[in-house]
Amino acid sequence: MPDRILDLGTGSGIWALDVADKYESAYVIGADIAPVQPSYVAPNLQFEVEDVESDWLWSKDSFDLIYGREMILSIRDWPKLIRQSLTHLKPGGYLELAGSVPLFASDDGTLPEGTAYVEMAQIYFDMAERIGASGKTPLKWKSMLEEAGFEDVTENILKIPTNPWPKDKRLKQIGAFEVAHFRDGVKNVFARGYTQVLGGDPNYFDIRFAQAREEVLDRNMHSYVPL
Repeated sequence: MPDRILDLGTGSGIWALDVADKYESAYVIGADIAPVQPSYVAPNLQFEVEDVESDWLWSKDSFDLIYGREMILSIRDWPKLIRQSLTHLKPGGYLELAGSVPLFASDDGTLPEGTAYVEMAQIYFDMAERIGASGKTPLKWKSMLEEAGFEDVTENILKIPTNPWPKDKRLKQIGAFEVAHFRDGVKNVFARGYTQVLGGDPNYFDIRFAQAREEVLDRNMHSYVPL
């Protein structure tokens, strides 16, 4: 049973809220540079405004679990973050990192090359590299953890369907969530990155993103995102 839990880049705070409810005896801290979390929370949960890339002020050897999810465009120095995590974990504590890498693929060759959908992934990687926050870092996490001194490092790579194409009921539901996320949740981030970071033409982006939104609905395209 964890006693102290740290949620890095907590965002809306939804993960920290769920964990605080599940482990009522644990003290949970949700840290983020943006104070967008709810004000009224469980007594065992505290949100703090922190830049997790700066030197941490929390006590060393104080957390049983440190968790970070989808911080890919937020972190420039992953080795430092991982080292600080190790220093602030109790002996036997755990660091868990999760992140998706939009290297869209299919195992049966049904993902065409040159689609607007695939182009969106390249835009993501280009803008990530431009701001110094590689979008492919999760592929290096295992070696980074081992180099920092972590033991028993485990890497699990999952395949997230990009639309409800699978026959499996659970995977079909995951695919439905993923396609909704792409069609309705990422345009502003991609548009801002393409125009402001890469200096691209906003009209071109609007046309290609509209095409990508239509392409991703094709259930004959058995594509997935590595997570």
